[in-house]
Amino acid sequence: MRYLIIAFSIAISLVVNSCGVYNLTGTGQIDAETFQVNYFQNNAELIEPGIERTFTLELQDIIQSQTNLNLTSEGGDLLYEGEIVEYRITPMTATADQRAAQNRLTIAVMVRFVNRKKEDDNFEKRFSFFYDFDANQQLVGSQLTTALDVIFERITQDVFNESLAKW
Repeated sequence: MRYLIIAFSIAISLVVNSCGVYNLTGTGQIDAETFQVNYFQNNAELIEPGIERTFTLELQDIIQSQTNLNLTSEGGDLLYEGEIVEYRITPMTATADQRAAQNRLTIAVMVRFVNRKKEDDNFEKRFSFFYDFDANQQLVGSQLTTALDVIFERITQDVFNESLAKW
């Protein structure tokens, strides 16, 4: 019985200690306390007003919700900056009479990430995603909001994974 208690104690301590550096998002140990997200300018050829603000806020939100880092306006240990470089609507499928049946909105963002505590983690990378919609619909109002939610959720998660989760 004594050996069973000792073995159980060792097993519990190993499980607790091995999981100590990970959190639910899989980021592991982050050697930083603060992060900064500079305003992402919209430099795409086709301009949709307000998407730069929406993207900037969504990137801040995902980092705050999935880490214990504090948002700062300057001098952050981790710095995210960049610009929206593409906002494009293209026809994807055609009907029998050669008219578009489905369109695709594609957004691409160039992100520069600087880790002031670990320069090997720095990168500059393009992230993009798309949203398909019926060609008979205008991409305005709630339809546009839905499209932006889908696209920005994917892009911000990809940026998070590349910079902090290393996936």
